[in-house]
Amino acid sequence: MLISTAYAQTTTDAAPDQAAGGIASFLPLILMFVVLWFLMIRPQMKRAKEHKAMVDAIATGDEVVTNGGIAGKIAEVGDNYVRVEIAPNTVVAVQKQAIATVLPKGSLKAL
Repeated sequence: MLISTAYAQTTTDAAPDQAAGGIASFLPLILMFVVLWFLMIRPQMKRAKEHKAMVDAIATGDEVVTNGGIAGKIAEVGDNYVRVEIAPNTVVAVQKQAIATVLPKGSLKAL
């Protein structure tokens, strides 16, 4: 009474159209992934690579700033930690990965 009868549609040779439609429906998703890769993932990987190279190049006597904002001079370099002299006779141990930037020589005297 309330439900009408459903009839199957006649089939035509739609197989080639479905294959092209399937690829075309995924094209925006693939395009969004490519844009995401170039705008977010790739620059982040580049920054991480540059930071690792900077941390590996740290040597005794370099002037650095930590992620916490503490500026000091490298007194000793270990495998995972560095000792940073932040004031005369005041040395703190900091993880290497916590070094944010390496300052040019003589920068601490200007502070």
